[in-house]
Amino acid sequence: MRIDLNADVGESYGAFTIGEDAALLTSITSANIACGFHAGDFNVMRQTVEMAVNHNVSIGAHPGYPDIQGFGRRAMAMPPRDIYNMVVYQIGALKQFCAIQGVAVTHVKPHGALYNTAAIDVRVANAIAEAVYDTVPEAYLFGLCHSELLSAGKRIGLQTAGEAFADRRYDEAGRLCSRLLPTAVLHTDEEIEQQVMDIVLHGRVQTITGTTIALEADTLCFHGDGINVAKRVRQMRQALETAGVSIRPLGAAT
Repeated sequence: MRIDLNADVGESYGAFTIGEDAALLTSITSANIACGFHAGDFNVMRQTVEMAVNHNVSIGAHPGYPDIQGFGRRAMAMPPRDIYNMVVYQIGALKQFCAIQGVAVTHVKPHGALYNTAAIDVRVANAIAEAVYDTVPEAYLFGLCHSELLSAGKRIGLQTAGEAFADRRYDEAGRLCSRLLPTAVLHTDEEIEQQVMDIVLHGRVQTITGTTIALEADTLCFHGDGINVAKRVRQMRQALETAGVSIRPLGAAT
């Protein structure tokens, strides 16, 4: 049994620090690096790529809507061609910083509202999949399990990875509950460990209504802007390894 552990990093910008990237990169296996639209900037992107390389962590692009004030968590009405160009632009920036370090972009994971829209909107999902295929065709496309984004990636010929979330509640359709709901985000170590173990060991998750649904994931996400996230990921990784789970990035040899 194996799982990839990913986290959103590189989300600081200018004089503002977000997250615990240096500590977090010691425990995760895949890093989703912000590309300057919802967070991050050119200096942070370069620094984060270098840190990921030093820790032998797989590097992925984390493109989002152009919405720094809302941290990319506000939906925006954009035509598919604009979304395609926006994602190509962001992947291209990270790809060049990776090339300087002699490494590849191994995956792409949309951020926030773009990710959630792509989970249910076929046109948005197709635009993102096309952008990934045209820029990094060998990369994995990360998407919510059973989402339109994964279907779009498979149709165009990409490798895809179903993603689950350690600290987010699900509805009965297998979608993430809105952050506007008071119980949409899990906060205690006990709640998060229970959800992580259910997903990884048993392929299931308890929904916000208390029912249980099937959920088989290839990669597990921890939010890099969460409180004490680095400590929490270390604890969750240790618990998984104690349970006999191998923690490796996607594409790594068995």
